[in-house]
Amino acid sequence: MAAVHVVILGAGLGGTIAAYEIHHALKGKARVTVINKGTDYWFVPSNPWVAVGWREPEEIRVKLPPIMEKLGIEFIGTGARKVDPENNRIELNDGATVEYDYLIVATGPELAFDEIEGFGPDRNTVSICETSHAVKARAKFEELCANPRPIVVGAAQGASCYGPAYEMAMLLDTELRRRQVRDKIPMTFVTPEPYIGHLGLDGVGDTKGLLESEMRNRHIKWITNAKVASVEAATIHIEEVGEDAKPKKTHDLDFGWCMLMPPFRGIEALMGLDGLVNPRGFVLVDDHQRNPKYRNVFAIGVCIAIPPTGPTPLPVGVPKTGFMIESMVTAVTENLRELLEGKEPTHEATWNAICLADFGDGGVAFIAKPQIPPRNTNWSSEGRWVHLAKIGFEKYFLRKIRKGETEPFYEKLALHMLGVKKLRFDKENA
Repeated sequence: MAAVHVVILGAGLGGTIAAYEIHHALKGKARVTVINKGTDYWFVPSNPWVAVGWREPEEIRVKLPPIMEKLGIEFIGTGARKVDPENNRIELNDGATVEYDYLIVATGPELAFDEIEGFGPDRNTVSICETSHAVKARAKFEELCANPRPIVVGAAQGASCYGPAYEMAMLLDTELRRRQVRDKIPMTFVTPEPYIGHLGLDGVGDTKGLLESEMRNRHIKWITNAKVASVEAATIHIEEVGEDAKPKKTHDLDFGWCMLMPPFRGIEALMGLDGLVNPRGFVLVDDHQRNPKYRNVFAIGVCIAIPPTGPTPLPVGVPKTGFMIESMVTAVTENLRELLEGKEPTHEATWNAICLADFGDGGVAFIAKPQIPPRNTNWSSEGRWVHLAKIGFEKYFLRKIRKGETEPFYEKLALHMLGVKKLRFDKENA
């Protein structure tokens, strides 16, 4: 019997780990192909460090084709033009097509800068969403240090990734103080969150108190319930709304350096596929990471549709953090194994979250079990140890990607000691 063909669309955190894990788990039963736009893996959590000059891009880059080839995984770097779930195939950007038996969508998002006038790295603001963006942000940062002007940092309405915004604000403060120019550069944090530390999760532990305290100590002003109306070359126009979502105050903030996390949407190759994605292009999945309409399609990571944690005056999306995504990968792998054995999928990802937000000279960490409330564990803490832990995690995770590993025994042991599982009802790790 010929091996089934499993195609993974996307080679970011979720897609790369999925390729490794599915290949190891289904060796001899499945042929794995990865389709990605480009041939490199970038450790995106380190992009804020790139933006302030603490990392060079090459330090956080992994060339994937040699690793995939060594493992026996086919890699295609031309990217996808259109997914055709009715016919189980993908049209590539070079005109070729790839057919699949099972599809794992792990594309990440498209960055919707164009939804706000004057917004984005090709217009009037900088970005840290891609490493190439962070390199440009670094050049702008060096200009700012030579010619001090105000900073505006944070997130735009509809964003669903807030940790990097807080990291960026604190790292900027730390680096500016090291350069002895912080006193010349006012900073304002702008966010659609209803309060500081909401994070798209309605807070975790005392993230509200911890992050507000950090901002006060660092003399960072903030505006919550903030909607970006437009951005000019050196001025951002903000509408602050009330609990009824109606405008109550406007702010015109001048800046010399401005970075806001953008809203996300699905990639063009998925848009408009009824039953596969929602109107924003995010993939619809059930408890087993499986699409309800196309039963041979699974999805993991930022590309999946998750409803908000609760009503907020402005759109505030739910983040998909690293460990949460890895738990989705493990659930999909086990569910594929069951399908190949003629069974129905039974495995569910826990969506537990472990997050380290580095501030350069300290940081905030939290564990949310599960990520979406109500939770069994709702813990947060702060200290210099977070900064050191983030450095250690970067080196460890990049090593894991370069070696083609998924979860070495010592990682599994550490997670077991923390009581953090990847799968629900997992007796082995209970």
